[in-house]
Amino acid sequence: MKKLLFLLLVFAFVNLAKAQDSSNAVYAFSLDQCVEFAHKNNVQVKNALLAIDVQNQTNREIAGAALPTISTNLSGTDYTKIPTSLLPGQIFGGAPGTFIPVQFGTKFNANYGASIQQLLFDGQVFIALQARATSMEMQRKNAALTEEAIKANIYKIYYQLSASKTQLNILDANINRIKSLAHDAQIMYKNGFAEKLDVDKLSVQLNNLETEKLKANNSVAIGYMGLKMLMGMPVKDSLVLTDVVNETSLNNDVLTENNFQYNVRKDFQYLGTIKKLNEYNIKRYQLSNLPTIAMSGSYSKNAQRSKFDFFEGGNWFTTSLISLNVSLPIFNGFATDARIKRTKIELKQTENQIDALKNSIDNEITQAKLNYMSSVATVQFQKKNMELAETVYGQTKKKFEAGTGSNTEISAAQADLVSAQNNYMNALYSALIAKVDLLKATGKL
Repeated sequence: MKKLLFLLLVFAFVNLAKAQDSSNAVYAFSLDQCVEFAHKNNVQVKNALLAIDVQNQTNREIAGAALPTISTNLSGTDYTKIPTSLLPGQIFGGAPGTFIPVQFGTKFNANYGASIQQLLFDGQVFIALQARATSMEMQRKNAALTEEAIKANIYKIYYQLSASKTQLNILDANINRIKSLAHDAQIMYKNGFAEKLDVDKLSVQLNNLETEKLKANNSVAIGYMGLKMLMGMPVKDSLVLTDVVNETSLNNDVLTENNFQYNVRKDFQYLGTIKKLNEYNIKRYQLSNLPTIAMSGSYSKNAQRSKFDFFEGGNWFTTSLISLNVSLPIFNGFATDARIKRTKIELKQTENQIDALKNSIDNEITQAKLNYMSSVATVQFQKKNMELAETVYGQTKKKFEAGTGSNTEISAAQADLVSAQNNYMNALYSALIAKVDLLKATGKL
């Protein structure tokens, strides 16, 4: 019975663990996979893509204005009291100024028919039809801008978390190194070859490193939550980053840019579509001064009965017509002229924004190139400095273990090594961020 109870408990524990695991998904993503996940799940991206669908339906609505409109009608009337009309009494030999009340019509009336309207020409509708493709393009460019902004932020956070993972590995290595030194110092103290002060200093260094590791872990955890929020991933799910950040992530290919064209930038493309729409607006209001031509037709049958016997035969009278309507605007209080001038001003504003954006792009690319080259050079300097600090620390450690070095020397060497390692990782992260900024500036992100 004890064995059976034990097996049941184990079985229940395993099922509980499986249920907990199935509730929280685990993802192991590369940088590109994080971007792809955000493309499908980020709320801003999804709404930008839905805006394209909204514009598509708006374009269908615009197209509907150029298509015929067909409607049918069916009506029936029961006059509980037939309307009374007054006829002059003189018609029937009465005195002038007198009226005779009479009733015309029947108690029951019925009518059914169909009508069709077709717009033949309307300048504003004509331009709206031409502008449909540009409106769709504007929404696509807006979605591309949103995706680019999300992508750039994911790159930066991913690089930061990957660099933090490397820093944590360095911290672990330093902690293990200090633990080994503390162990050796404790043995040397017991044997009379070191002072208690040396052991205490190493304990202080170890505690500082443990505290630094705790802070780093907290920062990494917060960074992971921020990345998952940016990607549209539930915070309860687990995310593992598979890409490793190192110097191979840096390359000079981003600097080999010849004959840069502004139209590769998504924000420049977006402003270009805004300019096209402004031009369409000017044409739309200009053509509103032209006549509007429409044609309509209708066909109907009606009947009048004293009794409700429409389904028992009797006469139904037919009415049909075709009409052409031409409407020519003459004067509307200068409203059209004001609209035309306003849209021309808006076009000029957009052109000014395009000129300003060109200048901003030139400045952005120049600064991004300088920052990137400076950051790459800094990485190389900090790498050499870190290697030198590792060499100094190794030599100081050997002197300390041989009893010819002091605790002050090894503590200083350890502090210099930790500082050099942190400086190298910070320089590497800054170079990666500069690379992202340069790719975005040159439209390659």
